[in-house]
Amino acid sequence: MFNPLKVNKFPEKPGVYLMKDIEGKIIYVGKAINLKNRVKSYFRNKESLSPKVRAMVSQIEDIEFIVTESDLEALVLECNLIKFHKPKYNILLRDDKQYPYIKINLDAPYPYLEIVRRIKKDGAKYFGPFVDAGALRETIDAIRKIFPIRYCSKDLSKLPLKERPCLNYHIKKCLAPCKGGLPQGKYMEMVENIILFLEGKTDLLVNILKEKMFKASEALDFETAAEIKEKLISIEKVRQKQHVVTMDLKNKDIIGYFSFENIICLMVLFVREGKLIERRPFIFNDSYQNEPGEVISSFIKQFYDDMKTIPEEIILPENIEDKDVVEEWLCFKKGAKVKIVIAGENSEEDFKLISLALENAKEYVMQKRLWEKKEECNVLEELKQKLSLQKLPFRIEGFDISNTGGTDSVASMVVFEGGLPKKQDYRRFKIKTVEGPNDFESMKEVIYRRFNRAKKGDEKFGEIPDLLLIDGGPGQLKYAKEALKELGFNEKIEVISIAKELELIYKDDKDPIELPKTSEALKLLQRIRDEAHRFAVTFHRNIRAKRNMDSVLDSIPGIGEKRKKALLQSFPSIEEIKNTSIEELARVPGMNKKAAKAVYNYFHSVLH
Repeated sequence: MFNPLKVNKFPEKPGVYLMKDIEGKIIYVGKAINLKNRVKSYFRNKESLSPKVRAMVSQIEDIEFIVTESDLEALVLECNLIKFHKPKYNILLRDDKQYPYIKINLDAPYPYLEIVRRIKKDGAKYFGPFVDAGALRETIDAIRKIFPIRYCSKDLSKLPLKERPCLNYHIKKCLAPCKGGLPQGKYMEMVENIILFLEGKTDLLVNILKEKMFKASEALDFETAAEIKEKLISIEKVRQKQHVVTMDLKNKDIIGYFSFENIICLMVLFVREGKLIERRPFIFNDSYQNEPGEVISSFIKQFYDDMKTIPEEIILPENIEDKDVVEEWLCFKKGAKVKIVIAGENSEEDFKLISLALENAKEYVMQKRLWEKKEECNVLEELKQKLSLQKLPFRIEGFDISNTGGTDSVASMVVFEGGLPKKQDYRRFKIKTVEGPNDFESMKEVIYRRFNRAKKGDEKFGEIPDLLLIDGGPGQLKYAKEALKELGFNEKIEVISIAKELELIYKDDKDPIELPKTSEALKLLQRIRDEAHRFAVTFHRNIRAKRNMDSVLDSIPGIGEKRKKALLQSFPSIEEIKNTSIEELARVPGMNKKAAKAVYNYFHSVLH
């Protein structure tokens, strides 16, 4: 237990303090204007502390500190340490790495859109994060419909390329800089318009395009004017989906706060040029009853730490303790003035925006709880009781093996949270160490690999499940448990298997558990098992199909490795290649009329 008298030797300077438990693990990181006074406050009157802080203080074995030159430096250091250590008692924003961003590398000769999950300090422009994958797809589709930016990631440092432009050029969806002759200035002008679009500056973009349309029309270049008009119509369709919520044209983020039971929702509304363009909800588990100001302050620091576009104003529902230093930090990151506005202190319009954010946050939480109560408290509670599990199995991971006579063995991992699939967490594995049709050893390999990566800190495998579901009987279950035991996870994770024939559930090699056929808990396990099977079989078929395609294409005269690769990238199956005309085959990069005829003739003379 930490001796509070040690705090008397702490300096009365700004800095960061790190609280550690008996194992030396950092459990909390905080910043202070005065390190000595701030840390002392944890030990003065324990009865006045919140349940969270009391629980944390009881685990403190040691406290280290780092002195900084200023409050701002302390805030920056605090952000970095929280991000790196992910302490148990800090309020942690769900890691942005699982949210995609749109990246535009402006240093590339002819930039293209990339979807990435990690922001780097590489001079590129990043837009996001996109919490909703559907919104990301919709945004990219809209951009590509309006602007013919290139789809591919080819190296265009040396132009022209030897290969022909792809199909997108022929259907006027790409300007094809790869063929050479396209002025870089013209292409970059389009990229700048895309950036305006992604920044929500559609009014400015529309004015720029209208001016160009009128100039083209005056110059009797009616074809260019018509093309610009089509773009304006498409942009207008996007703008119609955006609602005007304020006459103030400043760019603003509005953060609404709502808590219910143990759930906190922070709803961020993004207002650009007076229009509400997007909303993003962030959910926190508030089992420690944190104060709203503490949650909001922690959220701002983590959310805007990686954001490339910080607005002119951030409107909050209530004041935060370190408002001035957070505002100074935001200005430093943006390189321009950023103002934190507390709703009600400035204008009635800001208060209306916060009310809108609150309403959205409340609706989101209540819908979430309605579903959770219906699904979790019924199906998951039934599953816990019927199988005598130690805790509610909110996150369940299902595993299955697929092969054909022991060849091309693969495994699948599917994830269900709260009874619903979480497809972004699905994973696929090629079996590496097992030869022949040995499902037992294959299952052991994949379970070992999955949790070994978690043990090594791989963020893709960071979340630990409450329950593992193995497709199979006691044999597969035994080998899965062996893998967990070797890694030290055997006491942390419960494992069951489900055998297909009689739908019996095994927790060990003793008597199986038989649930009624009408049981919702059994139906959930069957859904997870069937999804794992589907995912494994699909992966296995794709591998086999690719191998078969390789084999077939190897038989066609004039089709070498480069052309084979190009065909495999352009067409998903042999059937598609077979049904493609000579003209379309010739447009595939690396192909010509002669090679296209060879492919066409092969399928229409040999196979039919």
